[in-house]
Amino acid sequence: MWLKDVDLESQSVKLIPLSVTHSAALVEAATDGELWKLWFTPVPSAKNIEKYVSEALEQKSKGLALPFVVVDKSTGKIIGSTRFCNADSTNQRVEIGYTWYSKSYQRSSCNTECKLLLLTHAFESLEAIAVEFRTSWHNQASKAAIARLGAKQDGILRNHQKLQNGGYRDTVVFSIINFEWLPVKENLEFKLTTYS
Repeated sequence: MWLKDVDLESQSVKLIPLSVTHSAALVEAATDGELWKLWFTPVPSAKNIEKYVSEALEQKSKGLALPFVVVDKSTGKIIGSTRFCNADSTNQRVEIGYTWYSKSYQRSSCNTECKLLLLTHAFESLEAIAVEFRTSWHNQASKAAIARLGAKQDGILRNHQKLQNGGYRDTVVFSIINFEWLPVKENLEFKLTTYS
């Protein structure tokens, strides 16, 4: 398998492979901000946590994903989740997605640290040639955050996914390619020096 279990650690966060035992802590983390109410991104709630975790682990068993929980090192609490997904080992491409953090950790160094950990692993350990990010056209905060990482917009997939309400999601696709990695890495490391 191209994607193998690994713990990734930075100054204040740790990424640990997701397991069923993390279910209750993920629901608690999502309660901070009632994140399951966001209609444009999947965040678990007490009602759907079993399905959320089982689907993530099923994708992992097929070699298509590597889901993580995000842990605040200072408290030991789970504060969110992220994953490698849509992995294509033949073409050495992978997406970083399904990312969410408790509301009290949004607009902190958390996302920058997590993305630096994941991108470093993707480009320097997995030797990926491209890392994708995808988000809903309507998720303005996510689009801005992805652009701030240094990713470039590839395009928009119109009517890309069916929504539970019967509508369709337009998906914006961004990517960072291996030749761009070093300046992106330098930029992310610099951003982390600006957090107090």
